Amino acid sequence: MHPAPSVIIFTMFSGLGFGLLAYLGLGLPPVAGWVAFGFFTLGYTLAVGGLLASVGHLANPKNAIKAFSQWRSSWLSREGVMAVASLLVMAVYAIALIFFDIRLRMVGLLGAVLCIGTVFTTSMIYTQLKTVPRWHDWTTPPVFLLHALGGGALLAGQVRMAGIFLAMLGFLMVWAWIKGDEKGLSGTTLESATGLGRIGKLRLLEPPHSGQNYLLKEMAYDVGRKHAFKLRIIALVLGYALPAALLLLLPVGHVLALVIVIAHVAGVAAGRWLFFAEAAHVQRLYYGK
Repeated sequence: MHPAPSVIIFTMFSGLGFGLLAYLGLGLPPVAGWVAFGFFTLGYTLAVGGLLASVGHLANPKNAIKAFSQWRSSWLSREGVMAVASLLVMAVYAIALIFFDIRLRMVGLLGAVLCIGTVFTTSMIYTQLKTVPRWHDWTTPPVFLLHALGGGALLAGQVRMAGIFLAMLGFLMVWAWIKGDEKGLSGTTLESATGLGRIGKLRLLEPPHSGQNYLLKEMAYDVGRKHAFKLRIIALVLGYALPAALLLLLPVGHVLALVIVIAHVAGVAAGRWLFFAEAAHVQRLYYGK
């Protein structure tokens, strides 16, 4: 699928923001006053900024409000409801902590659960799509959750926890790439889709459309295998392996922590670009791809 910058920014930074807010809700790090204000500002900036970026992918951004009305059947709507609920609950916790030096532990715990729940609902938007076999897999939710838990721990200064989660994420990403390559379009071919495989190999007589259209632009994006391999290496090394090794093996000061955060964000950006670019939609068969 077309790796639009808006959805890359959305899935990457909202996960980091909600991950950081979840740790703050659990009292990690144990900050208060204006130091807590700085942490919460970073968390809200990432979470809200990511959510606002997703609106940029809508043809009519004013329709975003309608996403809240279908929570009974739509994971997108559930994500919106969970995001608002978690941000409001965490706001109560943050105000009490920053301005009154009161730690409402149960409110913080509830906010942390809602933040992680928001990330889960985001992952299910993609996991539910049977038409995209690479996404329709058990690995998609834990990949999103580990991104939030690992990146959030990194921003919250939880060094060892971040190193462990990022190491786990690196192994899971490799497994997801391998399984995704094996799945392809899950055995679907032009012959099986039309039910005419019994008469032999099929080919299109002519393209369905004479020019570019929305489906080809959004659902039939092609990325070269050579480029995909390079980006996987970049994502694996910068996003997970290098940060995990540095966090677990070296004493981490402020300068090294900044380097690790920059490397992690760069690696995650490459991996998230691939997440969309390599997602083959079964409708590609309609165009002979």
